[in-house]
Amino acid sequence: MNKQTQNESLARGLSDRHIQLIAIGGAIGVGLFLGSASAIQAAGPALVLSYAIGGIIIFFIMRALGELILYKPVSGSFSTYATEMIGPWAGFITGWTYWFMWVVTGMAEITAVGIYVNTWFPNIPQWIPALIALVAVYLVNLIAVKAFGEVEFWFALIKVATILVLIVVGLVMITTGWGNNGEAVGFSNLWEHGGFMPKGITGVLFALQMVMFAFLGVEMVGIAAGEAQNPEKTIPSAVNKIIWRILIFYIGALIVILSLYPWNQLDGKTSPFVLTFAKIGIPAAASIINFVILTAALSSCNSGIFSTGRMLYTLAGQNHAPQALHYVSRRQVPSRGITVSAIVLLFGVVLNYFIPEKAFTYITSVATFGALWVWGIILYAHIKFRKKHQPTSFKMPGTPWTNWIGIIFLIGVGALLSLEESTRIALYVAPIWFGILALSYQLVRRYNKNDA
Repeated sequence: MNKQTQNESLARGLSDRHIQLIAIGGAIGVGLFLGSASAIQAAGPALVLSYAIGGIIIFFIMRALGELILYKPVSGSFSTYATEMIGPWAGFITGWTYWFMWVVTGMAEITAVGIYVNTWFPNIPQWIPALIALVAVYLVNLIAVKAFGEVEFWFALIKVATILVLIVVGLVMITTGWGNNGEAVGFSNLWEHGGFMPKGITGVLFALQMVMFAFLGVEMVGIAAGEAQNPEKTIPSAVNKIIWRILIFYIGALIVILSLYPWNQLDGKTSPFVLTFAKIGIPAAASIINFVILTAALSSCNSGIFSTGRMLYTLAGQNHAPQALHYVSRRQVPSRGITVSAIVLLFGVVLNYFIPEKAFTYITSVATFGALWVWGIILYAHIKFRKKHQPTSFKMPGTPWTNWIGIIFLIGVGALLSLEESTRIALYVAPIWFGILALSYQLVRRYNKNDA
């Protein structure tokens, strides 16, 4: 370990409310506000089944992660657990895959910030708000972990408030007819237009890939746990509430939207949230939702800088990255890891303007497969943990059967990526990525042996 950092560690500056809102923020992404329209087209009203199935699997993954966190609440989280329970190679591949997954996600979100701001200020070049956003979240993450938690708290609160307003106002419209000339809509739109499952079971299955990637980021609670003030109390509470949050925020919002609008009248392009707010007579509906989506994108960027900085810090501590990155500043944040990640993100924003859109899709497809890998590793590392150690007070229910159900499900979602041309590329790019990592691991291991 670097002599500079032997007596230094990350600060436990995240309170219970920070962890709770980070968990909510991780579970609610841009996908719900923007991507739900295309998912509705894929499955119709039966999309709620896709979210219910996906939500149960996410709950299993988070319960497995929760027990591992209580065993060892560290910032490296699943990379550290993979190293200890499975082997150093698993920790190396998982850590670097997660880092890359968040970097490319951050590139896409930073670019999106420019696009969202451009709808209000079309004369401002897109790269200016993108750069401002990147610098802002970079500085927030350098200040202190509490600053990150506070910003993430308010971003998550905006998303939660928007969804709750939609659900409450939507239910009033459905039951009383307010905003619909006094005629109550009721819930009949859920089954009147081709039935509840108009695209059959294949529609439900096809939507699963979109549903699962809407949940991308929920595992960030594991990264935050290493800096939680009281992980033994806050982590079980946050994890157990995830299933209820999915039921309320995702399924509740979708039931309201699909009751107000026949699924076959949603064009797949316009956000259902915009349509709903416009229907109740809010003239600035599009601008309001644009602001919410903007905060969701900024939240993702903020989380990306936070996660990648911690993962580089952990990888360096395992001798899987340059030792200089295993450094904690006076403010007890991994400043060098944060800075390197921000520089790579900046390069990605620039790159995004020069390479074709298809080429960028190829890169981001690795992030798609990366999420499946990380979630699968969490479930498998937990199986190995229970073979080696006594269960903690926060036992994963039904293990190892629930673990294997989750792993098989994730493999199935990976197979579903082959059904559509836009996602099929992930199955071609992923083996190349994992091949590069396997070769890199051999080189790093040889270097560490020679350096010993």
